[in-house]
Amino acid sequence: MPHMPATGVSGLDLYARDANGKWSWVANGRPSGKTSTAALASTLPPGEREYLIYLPLYNGTSSLEIGLPKATKLKKADERKAKPIVFYGTSITQGGCASRPGMVHAAILGRKLDAPAVNLGFSGNGTLDPEMGVLLAEIDASVYVLDCLPNLNPQQTAERTVPFVAALRKARPDTPIVMVEDRNYANAAWHPGLKERNAGNQAAYKKAYDSLVAAGVKGLHYIPGEPLIGTDGEGTVDGSHPTDLGFLRQAEAMEPVLKPLLKR
Repeated sequence: MPHMPATGVSGLDLYARDANGKWSWVANGRPSGKTSTAALASTLPPGEREYLIYLPLYNGTSSLEIGLPKATKLKKADERKAKPIVFYGTSITQGGCASRPGMVHAAILGRKLDAPAVNLGFSGNGTLDPEMGVLLAEIDASVYVLDCLPNLNPQQTAERTVPFVAALRKARPDTPIVMVEDRNYANAAWHPGLKERNAGNQAAYKKAYDSLVAAGVKGLHYIPGEPLIGTDGEGTVDGSHPTDLGFLRQAEAMEPVLKPLLKR
């Protein structure tokens, strides 16, 4: 894609836990073709630690091999007991246009909150289809994050939101559901049609949320679109898809809502 770095489309990202238990970036794998071989890190200090590797955000991975010096060992990490945060959304959720796999907001939040993150972002296809609600319900999640408005118009938002959320709540009566508005287009001030679409989508979504709450649906939470990529126009690569700055801002906007839900 012309607007997304190859390191994000096809690269790897390596993190490790530091001495304080926090995830810290180590290196990235930069693609050189359909098959790539590279040394990610050759001067790591000795000691036992946990590593985390992210796979490419757009191109699929058919096989991955990790090589080690002869004197070292690799073993399976302890099983993570926390239930995953499940993100369902669009190309933005999938990771367009992060410079590397670890910079999509779902990955950032996974590290910040030290929780598994399941990224169900589908480029052009995050459309609140009822079949997806059935599949989401199969995952025993700590919280569901619904972020599909960038792939919907106001009429679709009005028609699909209530049935989707109501069905998911029926299948998972106790799991929190976070409804995220679409980010405001970064250049909407110069394009009235984009501003109108944002306003229509957000109004329809908020109306659906209010009606669900009024109907007694519990455990719903709402994140407005305005703070997701900031208001200075610098958070995207094309007005829609975030840069790393935009993804960091999204993570920072979502963290205060998600953090207390994981502590329940």
